[in-house]
Amino acid sequence: MREVWRDGKPVEQPLGKVIALCNSSDLVDRGEAVPFDVVYCGQTCRGFAVRYGAQAYAYLNRCLHVPMEMDYQPNRFFDMTGNWIICATHGAIYRPDTGECAGGPCRGKLVKIALTERDGVVHWHTAHNLLPLEF
Repeated sequence: MREVWRDGKPVEQPLGKVIALCNSSDLVDRGEAVPFDVVYCGQTCRGFAVRYGAQAYAYLNRCLHVPMEMDYQPNRFFDMTGNWIICATHGAIYRPDTGECAGGPCRGKLVKIALTERDGVVHWHTAHNLLPLEF
């Protein structure tokens, strides 16, 4: 993240390339995720974006316990209460707003993917270890 100034106030802005992901309306609060492919530390992986409250969040689709994809059905990450992201394989639960492990066989937090939302479009941001999949 880098600091830029807007209206006389510091605002953190992600570094890297900005890539359009989906329309804002595609992310429904506590609903289905929008998946996307990334290259993380040289490996092809899946990322996912969800909306929790008014904010969009994105993470690498990889459980901290064992590096496996977490969705229990395609693009389904929230538990039945809609309050937690859950790993279908291990039952680990994560906070949707921070990716922090809140219970189960995990420590730490999910790999966060920076998002911004403007003009009705959600964008993800590359980083030194997180790149778009090139075909």
